[in-house]
Amino acid sequence: QLQLVESGGGLVQPGGSLRLSCTASGANLDDYSVAWFRQAPGKGREGVSCIRRGGLYTSYLLSAQDRITPDRDSAKNTVYLQMNSLTSEDTAVYYCAARLYCSRNVNDYDHWGQGTQVTVSS
Repeated sequence: QLQLVESGGGLVQPGGSLRLSCTASGANLDDYSVAWFRQAPGKGREGVSCIRRGGLYTSYLLSAQDRITPDRDSAKNTVYLQMNSLTSEDTAVYYCAARLYCSRNVNDYDHWGQGTQVTVSS
């Protein structure tokens, strides 16, 4: 059974960077596409990006596609989300989720991590 654990969140100043990790156990993460979602206080969960099994990815946040990008490390069974030039609007709980094919619909995913908090504040 695939299990996902996110890490790497925290408090960062505006303009700073964070690198989130989504580490899998119980299965080979290379067999899955992995999406990142985020949920800000009082808002619904929105798609950030999804990286396919071959490494290509799609950005769902068009306004942030140049500064928030995923990548994956097969040796570590981990997918990352590199976030640069962070603003207060990026404050949210970030989740990773896995399925065979990418989808921006949260209801399509059966495997979720517990989330990691990202707070952008001075």
